[in-house]
Amino acid sequence: MLYQRSSALFAEAQKVIPGGVNSPVRAFKAVGGNPIFVKEAKGAYLYDEDGNTLIDYIASWGPLILGHAHEPVINAVIEKAKKGTSFGMPTQIETELAQLAVSMVPHIDKIRFVNSGTEACMSAVRLARGYTGRDKIIKFAGCYHGHSDSFLIQAGSGAVTFGAPNSPGVTQGTAKDTLLARYNDLENVSELFQANAGEIAAIILEPVAGNMGCIVPQPGFVEGLRELCDAHGALLIFDEVMTGFRLGRGGAQEALGIRADIACFGKVIGGGLPVGAFGARAEIMAHLAPEGPIYQAGTLSGNPLAMSAGLAMLTELNDNPGVFESLAQKTEHLHKGIAQVLERKGIVNQINRYGSMISVHFCEDPVIDFESSAKGNNDTFKKYFHGMLAQGVYLPPSAFESYFLNDALSYEDLDKTIAAVEKTFA
Repeated sequence: MLYQRSSALFAEAQKVIPGGVNSPVRAFKAVGGNPIFVKEAKGAYLYDEDGNTLIDYIASWGPLILGHAHEPVINAVIEKAKKGTSFGMPTQIETELAQLAVSMVPHIDKIRFVNSGTEACMSAVRLARGYTGRDKIIKFAGCYHGHSDSFLIQAGSGAVTFGAPNSPGVTQGTAKDTLLARYNDLENVSELFQANAGEIAAIILEPVAGNMGCIVPQPGFVEGLRELCDAHGALLIFDEVMTGFRLGRGGAQEALGIRADIACFGKVIGGGLPVGAFGARAEIMAHLAPEGPIYQAGTLSGNPLAMSAGLAMLTELNDNPGVFESLAQKTEHLHKGIAQVLERKGIVNQINRYGSMISVHFCEDPVIDFESSAKGNNDTFKKYFHGMLAQGVYLPPSAFESYFLNDALSYEDLDKTIAAVEKTFA
């Protein structure tokens, strides 16, 4: 495939945009080469600026569960845009989407719309701190909750040490209130609670992680986190920016059967438009302004275009719950096909899958946390990524990202993808 126009556009972008991209993972730093510039998309396919057609396995990093340019969503946005794009005032559709979301997700009574998943997670942590009167939070290495200061923390030297900033601009003062734990290591979390008794406001995690590949919680892990939070008076926050309305009608809380105190949502709740949300039971949400003292605000929160897209998307998912089983079956088909090819070729690998999330890791040991994910052979991944791209399959351009299937993918698309793996490792 030729990418001359994409390369030219990237060169132009670098003159006026830092690194030529508005989000770092798009820059292909992890795999080499220049990023692909998309011209348009429909269903399961991306159409780039060089005229290539690509089978898409990122679905805008999760929200496009029903495929690109899904007609009911597009029509809803068009009709709403004709009446105005932003008001900074309440609209009825905000309430309609809130009612639908609350009815779909277990254990939440009220929901607040914001502008991104980052803002949702940032606001959820502020709410947890204000509600509990405590300062510290626990997050897990490899879980990404956006670029708010509290989340850009790297590991300390031991299980109970403080983290340190891993981005310039994040202060040591912020870092000291974020404790870093190992995913799927309940004992490690228990040690943090013991060492910081009465100081921890909340645990925040991706209940099924998607930012170190797809990492599935081991049996008893999330259940144990729930018990630790209850025992120590802390809140459990699920970052469902990726899993919400994807793993099931009620997201990870429904899929895993675990109650979260606060749930955060991202792009899917706006049908792929810029939006986020966080919800909890009424007792907790009552602490938010203007009802309570914890401040959170945004001029574009509840934007009518995003609300209309979200209402169309969630209505379809609510009315057609079979889509989740369909997606899971397609993901299983892809998993089995890729695994058979790699085994036949003698390529060392681990494949993780949950629902419609999946990732391929080129390593020997099971991938259960960030440390084991980091052991993957990056040279093999680069060959895999570019080999697949050359055959018209667009995968996440990083070994640390989950694939997200959309239901517009056909079994023919899946079989083409499996065949592409065969050719890549020929």
